[in-house]
Amino acid sequence: MSLPVLKNDVFLRALMREPVPYTPIWLMRQAGRYLPEYKATRAQAGSFMNLAMNPELACEVTLQPLRRFDFDAAILFSDILTIPDAMGLGLEFVAGEGPQFAHPLRDETDVQKLQVPDMAKLQYVFDAVALIRKELDGKVPLIGFAGSPWTIGCYMVEGRGTKDYRHIKSMLYGRPDLLHHILSTNAQATTAYLNAQIDAGAQAVMIFDSWGGVLADNAFDQFSLAYTKQVVSGLQREKNGRRIPVIVFTKGGGLWLERIADCGADAVGLDWTMSLAAARKRLNDAVALQGNIDPMVLFGGESAVREQARYVIDDFGKVGKGGHVFNLGHGISQFTPPEAVEALVDEVHTYSRSMHG
Repeated sequence: MSLPVLKNDVFLRALMREPVPYTPIWLMRQAGRYLPEYKATRAQAGSFMNLAMNPELACEVTLQPLRRFDFDAAILFSDILTIPDAMGLGLEFVAGEGPQFAHPLRDETDVQKLQVPDMAKLQYVFDAVALIRKELDGKVPLIGFAGSPWTIGCYMVEGRGTKDYRHIKSMLYGRPDLLHHILSTNAQATTAYLNAQIDAGAQAVMIFDSWGGVLADNAFDQFSLAYTKQVVSGLQREKNGRRIPVIVFTKGGGLWLERIADCGADAVGLDWTMSLAAARKRLNDAVALQGNIDPMVLFGGESAVREQARYVIDDFGKVGKGGHVFNLGHGISQFTPPEAVEALVDEVHTYSRSMHG
């Protein structure tokens, strides 16, 4: 497939710590429930999985925020749980309760049967990537993504979202061999999955370690970071003569910043509890940084949004040899007023242009 020339590569250049004219911005979950047009498309699809598994509709909701806002990147509309769904765990999204698996991994027999799924079962994702890339027409880069082996493992063992991680932590401490089998299988599957997204047209990829921060210090490296490293080391890092940057985001991972930055990724995402200036100092600009305004700032009114956007940019400081991609410290809330997003994007672009000028 012949692909159009990329017109705006500021996001990719920032990830590679190259000079940029302004700070690029995109938002985690930018294609989602805070937009009325998304809700209408979701209603048309009938369910979340119908939406995610239909390449044309997934493309539509990926492009929707780019029609409203001047984002510097698009991110594939999908879910981190597509891999365990392809493994046969029976994913369902229950209204008001979120994702649930019909067949969580609770006993040794089920764990030992777990295998890397045939990537053909995830072809709908790769078809969506290819279609989105075509429809973007080179406007901005497309980000592909996956959950970290640990994070999707949490859902696979717990069967749903959890507050205490009782089942997976019981396995971690009581039968670590079983958990390592799950995580190893997940890592292999995630590597193949992200590489297939890159082959389909993703120009950068992000690994969401959303639940890495719930681990004890002496467990994080062994059960989360080691498998994230395994994925990163197996990824294609160049396609059609251009670098494919990798972003790793561990919510609550500031404690382990140096170890995460050493995983081989090009950029580290930070949540809102971490100072960008402190992170730069600790890492000596070894990687680019992504983040990290508190998503709740978007409920504070336009003046607060603009003030806090300037704070984050000032906190990072001059670009120098370190790149900054502006983002939230976690995903955008479904209740966010779209006008707050418009003010945020405008302030990030306007203020950073004057600062970099």
